[in-house]
Amino acid sequence: MKLFRLLFRVAMLGLASAAALPAQSGWEHSLVSIEVTSKVYDAFQPWNDPTRAVRKHGVVIGPGEVLTTAQYLPTHTLVRLQKGGRGRWYDARVTWWDAQSNLALLTTEAPAFWDGLQPAALAETVSRGPDFELIRWRDGNLEERRVEFGQFTVGEGVIGFAPHVQMEVAADLSGLGWAELIVREGRVLGLTTHSNGRVCGVLPATFIRRVLAAHRAGTFTGLGYFDFTWQPGGNPELLKELGLDGPPRGGVVNRAGHVTDPDKAPQPRDILLAVDGFDIDSEGDYLDPDFGHLMLENLANRAHFAGDTVKLRLRRGPEERTIDYVVPVARFADELVPREVFGAPPVYLVAGGLVFQPLTQPFLRGWGDEWRKHAPFRLQYYQYADAHDRRDSLVVLTGVLPDEINLGYEDADLIVLDRVNGRMIATLADLAEALKTASPGGVHRFEFMPGHNLQRLLLDAATLDEATRRVVEHYGLPAAARF
Repeated sequence: MKLFRLLFRVAMLGLASAAALPAQSGWEHSLVSIEVTSKVYDAFQPWNDPTRAVRKHGVVIGPGEVLTTAQYLPTHTLVRLQKGGRGRWYDARVTWWDAQSNLALLTTEAPAFWDGLQPAALAETVSRGPDFELIRWRDGNLEERRVEFGQFTVGEGVIGFAPHVQMEVAADLSGLGWAELIVREGRVLGLTTHSNGRVCGVLPATFIRRVLAAHRAGTFTGLGYFDFTWQPGGNPELLKELGLDGPPRGGVVNRAGHVTDPDKAPQPRDILLAVDGFDIDSEGDYLDPDFGHLMLENLANRAHFAGDTVKLRLRRGPEERTIDYVVPVARFADELVPREVFGAPPVYLVAGGLVFQPLTQPFLRGWGDEWRKHAPFRLQYYQYADAHDRRDSLVVLTGVLPDEINLGYEDADLIVLDRVNGRMIATLADLAEALKTASPGGVHRFEFMPGHNLQRLLLDAATLDEATRRVVEHYGLPAAARF
């Protein structure tokens, strides 16, 4: 018995040691490290241009081609690649990225980098587990850990808002979401995008393959979305009122999208019964042949991209009809409060010490990781509002740099601008134009949206330019405006 216990302990120690060893499965020849240096938005001093360096993973998928997630790449200033988990870094460049799908391709012109590397295969199908392996570089060693399949779901991307299919896995690991590989039987099942506790989000390989195929064919028009809103058709009384008999089913449209033509888009009080031939149940889901029950939002991108036509079967009053709905492209610029702003440095305008910026989600994220809890509610509110009054964007007074011209207004901040000198303001360019002509009485009159404690603010027009120059010099700003 003692001998048996001794052998048992030795065996268990051996298993524990084996689990702690670096993985030796061939993935070290496909998985690479990526270092991205990117510009960081300073919400309260937008004239600053700080940078941040992060490390993530990528996987070789073809000759001279590394696949990774797009996170941190849209504002990059430098990208480098490393193989083997340690050693030399090679300068790289981004050949393509897309925010909505959260995918990017990298390459490097250094031949030495590609020596010894081999492409990995993206799985053509992704099963429901039950278990997968997660592969990552950690402290220079290749680490392989088992993770559990959770579910397929539909949601917005990490840096995009177009809904698409995603996978969730459970892992007893921390610090995930940096494009680690999820693999099984020698094939890549997906790339991690984020983690929340034990749950880790993953871009499935099937989704990745379809986007990459369209990109390489030159037919990728971007991801789309259903721009109308709806609620599950689970209330039989509501469905009866709308003229639908039988068991509860479908999604009840409660707000139309940008297209108001009833022959081309769903309208309020329509009941959406089927999309692309898939019946919609009372939860607003359809039965996907590959992933099971998923929310109908996925059908905008399941077999389509932006600009494609999707057939919607709906109940409108006493009759059923089928309409050809053109899937709109998901663009940040179409949102009243854009979730991302890429392609240019942060913009601002300083007038007499008043600091104005566009109201964007990057600005709201200046309140930290839990910005949804801490950012001012009156600013967050506009994320859920539509463009109105011919105003498709907003400008906010984000702070005041104290100067003699703005005495008494030092505490004014975080209020949305409505008009300046009688002119409606939607952009910083509108603001700059409005400041060219003063209001009667020789003042610049700033009016703010209803609901703020401060409704109007006056600055002397005759001394505004001089005061702005004084503020720029005193506070060491690079310029009074950048837009």
